Amino acid sequence: MGSFYYWKTIFKLSPLEKSTLKDNQVKKLYIRYFDIDWNAKSENAFPQSPIRFEQNPSDFSIVPVVYIKNKVFLNQDIDVLDLAQKTNDLIQQINNKNQISCQEIQIDCDWTLASRDNYLKFINDFKNISNKKLSATIRLHQIKYYTKTKIPNVDKGVLMYYNMGKIAPDSLNSIYDRNIANRYLASLKKYPLAINIALPIYSWAVHIRDGKVIGLKNKIDVKVFKKEANFILTNQRGLKVKTSNYKNGTFYKKGDLLKLEQITENDLLEMAEDLQENLAIKPAEIIFYDLDEFNLKNYEKNLFEQVIARF
Repeated sequence: MGSFYYWKTIFKLSPLEKSTLKDNQVKKLYIRYFDIDWNAKSENAFPQSPIRFEQNPSDFSIVPVVYIKNKVFLNQDIDVLDLAQKTNDLIQQINNKNQISCQEIQIDCDWTLASRDNYLKFINDFKNISNKKLSATIRLHQIKYYTKTKIPNVDKGVLMYYNMGKIAPDSLNSIYDRNIANRYLASLKKYPLAINIALPIYSWAVHIRDGKVIGLKNKIDVKVFKKEANFILTNQRGLKVKTSNYKNGTFYKKGDLLKLEQITENDLLEMAEDLQENLAIKPAEIIFYDLDEFNLKNYEKNLFEQVIARF
């Protein structure tokens, strides 16, 4: 079964987004409800950019997703139970306001050894309070080293098969690198938690100046840049700034580079095959990140079915 993450702050589906969901018979959406960040001054956790529904998502089964920054759990004094209660309250508030009922909630956090104990306690507390099915995002390193990172007390994990490398000026693609992935694949069979798979369909450009990364540009349309005299194409994956200029609020200095990182159709099919060979059990669901017209127009409309069929 295929589904999508919806990661914008306003829920409103475009015609292309609607037709993609319909063509792929998608019944379920994972919608980012809000992020949780840490305010160092007031020393408390706070919700950021809660979603606003401009359309009712009643055609779909909804899984609210809450992204919690790792730095929240790095604070040893944090009142974890209170945070779990407030997180659940805000999800309920958003659901009540928009007449949404949900059976499952997902927590998205890239926890580390230093934040592990607070994170695991949060999952336990949240599960007790919410009384819902709970899923959690899992990164490759958390699968390989699960005896150290531990396994959250959730019903299901979702392996995020992307953001594998460091965002760097080198030639590697930080979103997906098969060589990096291969170091972890063999661990999948040993992981004791049932997992679904999340695959990337997004792209971004890494802004480089004097050999250093100075920014990340999401949703950048290379075709638009190609048409401009200020930018020249260095290869299929890069642009060089010919003359200093401002574009969309960003200053590009002569000599700056934009390294485009994207996921091809072949990448997605390759990922599916590699995963299928290494998973002990076929995943119940493949979730694509993320549903956005900007991303969808880069792929043939039957690609999602092809990828799911490889598992």
